[in-house]
Amino acid sequence: MSGAVRRLRGRCRDDRGTATVEFVFLGVLLLVPLFYLAIAAFDVQANVFAVTHAAREAGRTFATAPDVPTGVYRAQYSVRLAFKNHGIEGGATLRFVASGTSCATGGPAAPNPGAASLEPGAQFTVCVVRDFDVPAVPSFIEGESNTISAQYEVQIDKLRVGKNYT
Repeated sequence: MSGAVRRLRGRCRDDRGTATVEFVFLGVLLLVPLFYLAIAAFDVQANVFAVTHAAREAGRTFATAPDVPTGVYRAQYSVRLAFKNHGIEGGATLRFVASGTSCATGGPAAPNPGAASLEPGAQFTVCVVRDFDVPAVPSFIEGESNTISAQYEVQIDKLRVGKNYT
């Protein structure tokens, strides 16, 4: 055999340990993006849960208030509390819109929340809208921001007792 063939066979037999290096390299190359995607999905899901919970609690607390200004205050407080319970920093926009109307049409909650009423039998929708950023994604890739909205349909009890509905 020629010397070149012997040297080539010698190199082929000397591959000990390269499988471990390849495994670690490919493992890191594949697992790091997979781990990031899982973390990003968990963050998005946490925001969705918090917004949904906030809308539900805001509707319930508003419906049990003695008057509209107190109901708005309670609804805003319940939104903040829901986000705190879920460990979410930042806030959201609370809106009251007429039943069957898109959440995009309502303005932010104010002392007179528009469609919301405490009259017996009244129906309206409570919307909670939150903008959030996916972690570790630059804004030039992500765009402006991501918006999550949740709505809760409120129906005031027809047998509600009281006179302060404004």
